[in-house]
Amino acid sequence: MRKPFAILGSVAFFIAAPGVVAGLMPWLLSGQYGLPPAPLPLVIVGAALAAVGLGVLLHAFGRFAVEGLGTPAPIAPTDRLVVGGVYRHVRNPMYVAVLSIILGQALIFATWQLAAYAATMGAVMATFVRLYEEPVLLRQHGADYETYRQNVPGWLPRLTPWRRA
Repeated sequence: MRKPFAILGSVAFFIAAPGVVAGLMPWLLSGQYGLPPAPLPLVIVGAALAAVGLGVLLHAFGRFAVEGLGTPAPIAPTDRLVVGGVYRHVRNPMYVAVLSIILGQALIFATWQLAAYAATMGAVMATFVRLYEEPVLLRQHGADYETYRQNVPGWLPRLTPWRRA
């Protein structure tokens, strides 16, 4: 895929997937953010968590377009295995980032509904990764993906970046 199409496709998928999961659904579940904010320390921690999550998410989407020459959407996957940038620390940075954004909103509004939604989405994401993404990546990239999977954790980032041999 050409880089401009990869970027355009990634932007469209960003709006369609994490935009809905981490934006629209929390907004709807919280009564369109009609809730009073939590105490200031929770708001600060929640805002930081959501902001860092959004930064990681944007970076990860950019890596797919620029490094992988594709999109995160299963219908327009990358041509190459994406292992640079934040992917050197964690295999699933998009999912971790989306969950961080949702949990950040749960803290900002001190609402158990958003915390429960984050837990539910985390279970859905982990199941999707295990049953679909990992087998597909193993078929597409073989030993390269297996080496990557053995060296980079799926959900809890490693402190030092992994470097391909």
